Order: sequence, then C-alpha cells, then structure tokens
Amino acid sequence: MSKTAVWDTGLMTARTAPAAPPALRPVPGRPFGVYIHVPFCATRCGYCDFNTYTAAELGGASTDGWLAALRTELTLAAAHLDTLPTVQTVFVGGGTPSLLGADGLRAVLDAVRAHFTLAPDAEVTTEANPESTSPALFEALLAAGYTRISLGMQSTAPHVLATLDRTHRPGRALDAAREALAAGFTHVSLDLIYGTPGESDDDLLRSVDAALGTGIDHLSAYALVVEDGTAMARRVRRGELTPPDDDVLARRYELLDARLRAAGFDWYEVSNWSRPGGRCRHNIGYWDGGEWWGAGPGAHGFVGDVRWWNVKHPNTYAQTLADGALPVADFEQLDAATMHIEDVMLRVRLRDGLPLQLLSDSERARADAVVAAGLLTRTGDRLVLTDRGRLLADAVVRDLID
Repeated sequence: MSKTAVWDTGLMTARTAPAAPPALRPVPGRPFGVYIHVPFCATRCGYCDFNTYTAAELGGASTDGWLAALRTELTLAAAHLDTLPTVQTVFVGGGTPSLLGADGLRAVLDAVRAHFTLAPDAEVTTEANPESTSPALFEALLAAGYTRISLGMQSTAPHVLATLDRTHRPGRALDAAREALAAGFTHVSLDLIYGTPGESDDDLLRSVDAALGTGIDHLSAYALVVEDGTAMARRVRRGELTPPDDDVLARRYELLDARLRAAGFDWYEVSNWSRPGGRCRHNIGYWDGGEWWGAGPGAHGFVGDVRWWNVKHPNTYAQTLADGALPVADFEQLDAATMHIEDVMLRVRLRDGLPLQLLSDSERARADAVVAAGLLTRTGDRLVLTDRGRLLADAVVRDLID
C-alpha cells in the first residue's frame, strides 16, 4: 500500500491521501540507526546512478544550506517518532561526505547527537573519496567521534579507473587507508568494483592484494551493474563498451573470495568481507531486520512497518523543510507478506544465515530441495548459502518463498 505524502510536523498525515498511515513506533529490541545522505560530488562518475549532484548541476546550492535543512529534518524526526530509541549506528553516505571537510562532518554528527542518544559503543561511519581526504581530516574525524572510515577505491588499474570515470590516481585510495589507520581508526574499509569493461582477472587480483597490503579490516566488492540513464549505459548502447558477462563476474567473485580468505578475511554478507571484529554494524542492521531514520535528499527510512523516501533534489528538500514539513516524497506501509519476503531476501545473504523459524512449513520443505541442490547448507537452526549459493542468491530466494 502506498500513498503520496508530505508529512507535517505533528502527527503523520498525507495531504493528498484519504487516510493517514500509523504513527512511527520503533519496535523494542530492534537495532536503530541513522543514515545521513550527503548529495554532493565534485564530478559525476560514468557508472553512478546515485542521488548526487555537482556544483554546476545544483546552480549554486551550498553545503551550508543543506546542513541547515538537515538539522531541521533531524529536529522534526525526533518529534515524529513515538519513542526515541538509542542509536546504535550512524552512517554518513553519499555522494561524497568528505567534501564537507572536518568541520562539516563534525557538524553532521553534532546534529544527530542534538536529538538522539548514541549508545556508548555506537558505530559512526563516514564514506570518503580518497581525493578529498588527508591525515589532518582523519585525525579531526576521530576526535569528533567517528569510529569507521569507508573509502571508495574501485581498482588500482589506471585503465579501469578511466573507464569508470574515477578521477583519483590509482594509489591514492591505498594512501588514504593508511592515513586513516595511522590517525588511529581501527576500522577502515575499501570498496572495489569488479567486471568493468577492459578489466582482467589479474587487474582485480592486483587490486585486492594492494587493498590487503594497507592493513584494512574490511572490504566490499560489487559486480559492476550498468544502470539505465548513466553515461556508461549510453556508451554500452553505442557499442563503445561491452557489458559485463555473467560468467566472468562469477569467476571474478570466486577469485577475490579465495584471495580474501587466504588473507584471513571471511564473508559475512554476499558482497562484504572482514577480519574478525570488522563487520559493518550499520549495514548488518539493514539486512537483519533493524530500523533506521534516513535523513537527507533521497534518503530512505524504515520504522515499524512503514518505509519512506525523501524528495530527491536538494533544493526541493530544503524548501519543504523551510515550509515546516518533513521532506517525504512517498511512503508505504508493508503488510506481513511483504515483510516476510524482504526478511528472507535480506537475511539469506548473511553468513549468520536465515533462521528456519522464519519460514513457513511449505518453505521449509522447499529448503530441503535447495539444500539438496547444493545452494544452502543447514547449520544448526539456520540455512546458510554455500559458495555456489552466494553466486545464485537471488535464485535461492525465489526457490524458497511461497
């Protein structure tokens, strides 16, 4: 069920809908996080379809204006929740949060603290582009209360970075990771993309080895997806680039997984690996039934059985908040069947596995067939993807659910 909505600052109401959805009531016991979306980028990468904008595209909109609007949204968010749960994780993503600089990122975290109570052991992450970081930035972020840095690396191969329209030099992400560790961060992550046109197996393995050589404790690796509407999609349509091949992507996944395991990393979600203690708790909250408030242009949130998403453009976002309303573009109240499907779809991706108790009798019977096919294994009262099953995780979900 979905209703177009612009929420006011009192009880949740939908101005164009005949009935209001229920109030936002966090479920006791569920982990609660805050996601902040920073929509600014210095340049637009050819493969990216995220809700990001360059200065030219925004026509003069400032980061100061965005920050003022963010403070207003967090003020309204705290008033809008039925109860204020303790925040276990904060994740500042984008976009390029590091373009805000140390003062801007400190102000973002201060705005969260002004309206929510952070747990003593809260995980606080910011993403960063290697070109907009420095040792001084990392030292300031650690002092401000950030506990985790996530750096976009993609590859160390110059021709791969060029195809992706990445502007950082091949070694800059590695230097930034070392700088973050030297500043005192225990948890530092690098992101890789595999399957870029022109990439070889050796290109990928050299990138993995270089990342491991920095001393990081977390690595994410994502197969390239050519999204409609991107510059890369237009190049593929013109025949300038060959789209990724599924068999090549599967082989690359197996290669990087083997290299990471040999180095003491283990997968905890299909696209994420860490050393012991290095898992990203915020992202686990998404996959494992947690709740979060999503703040910023285009951010998504989920509390109770209600999911919503904000208006995308920063100017519209700021104007809506200036008018005294939460900047919600739309929302949906999830029924039990939808929540069940999403629960299975997300939890099966985790190394901890899918609890059998979540499945109906008929789904458990189907699970026996999936186990027999070698895609799942039973570990106690949970179903865990096999190595082959991780390559076919979406198919496993389709085979399981009613």
